[in-house]
Amino acid sequence: MAESKKKMSLMGLTTLVAVNMMGSGIIMLPTNMAQLGAVSLLSWIITAIGSMAIAYSFAQCGLFCPRSGGMSAYTEEAHGKSGFFLCSFLYFLSLAIANVAIAISAVGYLTSFVPWLGSGAVPLFVGTVGLIWLTTVANFGGPSITGKIGAVSVWGVIIPVAGLSIIGWFFFKAEVFSAAWNPNNLAISEAIGKSIPLTLWAFLGMESAAQASDAVEDPKRTVPLACLFGTLGAAVVYVLSTTVIQGIVPNAELANSSAPFAMVYAQMFNPVIGNIIMALAVTACIGSLLGWQFTLAQTAKVTADQGMFPKLFGKVSEMNAPIIGMLVCGVLQTVFALSTISPDASAQFSKLVSLAAVTNLIPYVTALTGLLVIMYKAQVSPAVYSRNTAVLMVALAYSFYALYSCGKDAVFGGTLVLAVGYLLYGFIAKRFESPAAMVGASKP
Repeated sequence: MAESKKKMSLMGLTTLVAVNMMGSGIIMLPTNMAQLGAVSLLSWIITAIGSMAIAYSFAQCGLFCPRSGGMSAYTEEAHGKSGFFLCSFLYFLSLAIANVAIAISAVGYLTSFVPWLGSGAVPLFVGTVGLIWLTTVANFGGPSITGKIGAVSVWGVIIPVAGLSIIGWFFFKAEVFSAAWNPNNLAISEAIGKSIPLTLWAFLGMESAAQASDAVEDPKRTVPLACLFGTLGAAVVYVLSTTVIQGIVPNAELANSSAPFAMVYAQMFNPVIGNIIMALAVTACIGSLLGWQFTLAQTAKVTADQGMFPKLFGKVSEMNAPIIGMLVCGVLQTVFALSTISPDASAQFSKLVSLAAVTNLIPYVTALTGLLVIMYKAQVSPAVYSRNTAVLMVALAYSFYALYSCGKDAVFGGTLVLAVGYLLYGFIAKRFESPAAMVGASKP
């Protein structure tokens, strides 16, 4: 009984899932969506349904496949060792790209305090790389410090965004929203397709929801429900906040803003409140980036421990921080920032989001398909198998549509990265051949 009281309840896990997803993913979205018009808000419906299906499917993977490794382990169940490597490799790159996008978000909000950062491509690059290395070095203290900072700083985004979802309606003007509906006269299907990568970006991270299954009450019931309710809760806040902002700030101004939530609070109240929101957003972004930098290095470490990444990623300091791996990750992110350099924070953010989505969606597909084998091995009942397979098909249909919506450039880049991954695995594949298999192969 005492043991049960120490475990997390459905409400606690649902809150954790929603908070983990919201993070810093939302703060630049109103600007990018305004460039398409308020019609892009329709993509939230499709993404919310797809994301809940993905989250539920991952929850089922976690329940019936308790081994460590997350998505890579689920992938291996269906696609073998090469699948484990490619999933880890692509997810690692996705995190690195996403970190650059988060840093750009923070710099976008910092430009009001340091105008020089928004004066061209080079200042934006300097600010982005500066934040990347600041959070990389700050992680040298180990996971305990990182976790404490992230747990507090994330509320710097959640409070203003969730607050806007409620109080913003007192300032909402139907005529402003109507004028913002479809300024580019796009077909509805085209507007939805172009905004899918943006809305998906806000939900990335839902795959971590099943990782807490051993710390919750009645995990077979609690984990799937928390995944669904947490994702739905985040979706409600996303939809309400990005809708109400389109009815307060004129579309042309919103589409050119580098700090949309600060702008809307300044319009609702005064510039001082806008600056406070801006400072909170910067703090949240830096805290989020700090946590994701550690996650990036930890992903590389786990893969190195499996013998699939260079051993240097697996070396840790006395503070349990993979410092060498962090330094390599810092260099990689600097290269990504340089290769997508742009004078416009919003344009660079959008480009990175599409590429991050592609390199995340491919591991989603490989891991989700592993559920079929996982359920077979676990000998689940026919009813459970049928229900989970139906939800899985929805998750995969959304993943395929989202891949298509990311555009030719992003998909082309993701395909090249995947091809390079196969090459890299070819060099290490021999490590996983058993002696018996090699003896059999050597016989005439």
